[in-house]
Parts: sequence; structure tokens; C-alpha cells
Amino acid sequence: MLARGAALAALDKEEAGHEGVTILLTDDESVRALNAQFRGQDKPTNVLSFPAPDNPERFAGDIALAYGVCAREAAEQGKSLAQHLQHLTVHGVLHLLGYDHIGDDEAEVMEDLERAVLADLGVPDPYAAGEGEHERP
Repeated sequence: MLARGAALAALDKEEAGHEGVTILLTDDESVRALNAQFRGQDKPTNVLSFPAPDNPERFAGDIALAYGVCAREAAEQGKSLAQHLQHLTVHGVLHLLGYDHIGDDEAEVMEDLERAVLADLGVPDPYAAGEGEHERP
């Protein structure tokens, strides 16, 4: 339910006209296989996003979350797993909507939007100093 609410909040905040996403919470090995197949990286990662082609149903795409990676990151960063999953869900939805964080300017725009959506959900800023060490998802 938390991931669903986070996804809908991101879709609503962006007002992109999309109405749905599929969220898969799975094991690290499954995400590793997807990461290898679609990104050429043979390792698990926290979240993967697969945008849907334009469609009349206004479906944005699919997100896969690796439970083990997410749980380890949350513990390492001193965050609750629930809030970390909400953050990564929002992050994944923004990728579905075309946002990226390859360059610093793109990252700043994306992170600002993540913060705004998460604030609406009552989730603290995941990038704030003192919130534990983190890398960009």
C-alpha cells in the first residue's frame, strides 16, 4: 500500500496524464537478472524502471524493487525501510516520466521533485545531511 500511494503521489504531482504503474517487489536475484538483461549490468540494484510505450490506457510502465538491496540500504542509511521504499518508488516513477540524474542539473531537478512528492507523503528528505550516507538511486 505504501508503494502504491507513493506511485500515485508522484503521478499526481507531475500531472503527466498517466494513471497507472506496475510495481514488483522481488528478490535481489530477480532484479539482478533484469538489470543484466536490460542494462547490461550483472548485479542487483535498488530500483529499475521500464517505461511503457504510449498507450490509450495512459499506463506509465513497470518498476522493479529489490527487497534485499532496499533493506540493506535503509539499514546502512539509518532510514526506515518503509520510507526508503516510498522514496525509491517515487524515484522509479519519475524515471518512467522521463526524468534522469545523469548530469548534475538533471539530478537536481529530479531530486527536488522527489523531495516535494515525499514531503506531501510526510517522508523526510532522503538527501538531507545527517540522514545517513547514500548514493543516488
